Amino acid sequence: PNALRSRYVAALGWGAFGATLLMAIMLGVRPDLAKAALLPMFWIKLAFPSVLLAGALLATLRLSRPGARLGRVPLAIVTPVVVMWLIAAVMLLGAAPAVRDEMIFGISWTACPIYIAALSAPAFVALLWAMKGLAPTRPALAGAASGLLAGALGALVYALHCPEMAAPFLAIWYLLGMLIPAAAGAVVGPLLLRW
Repeated sequence: PNALRSRYVAALGWGAFGATLLMAIMLGVRPDLAKAALLPMFWIKLAFPSVLLAGALLATLRLSRPGARLGRVPLAIVTPVVVMWLIAAVMLLGAAPAVRDEMIFGISWTACPIYIAALSAPAFVALLWAMKGLAPTRPALAGAASGLLAGALGALVYALHCPEMAAPFLAIWYLLGMLIPAAAGAVVGPLLLRW
């Protein structure tokens, strides 16, 4: 009766540990983290993947059981994305044209999605293991939900290293980084999650 909870607690625990270890080895925590934590945008940066993580976790839990409906879970996933896009649009419209490119691309737009996807790998593997031991009946969608959950966890850990704070950057490149493992999950789900 506790299989769902115990498998996902283990998967998320090992995934978070693996992502944090990878981040510490590959990237390190940003040196001004204590100073950055005083800025409201830092907390928005953490809230974005956290809320997506919660929505993806709900989707993953429901898709692990046959016959469970998603209900309003897709809305819980789409809402934080739309909110972040609205914040980004307001910030871009209020900024001088000369700084808009910097707000969108920052200094790490080419690396950010790759790092998020890489940091999500431990959780991605662990979550697929957890789901494989349950009963998903929609393997592509279940794999995508697991991938999005892993991507959100990777983005949350990566935020402790990333110096970028602009909402347009987060709305584009963080989201892309989270969608990479989601797409990978949709591809491998039918192969790995079949009964």
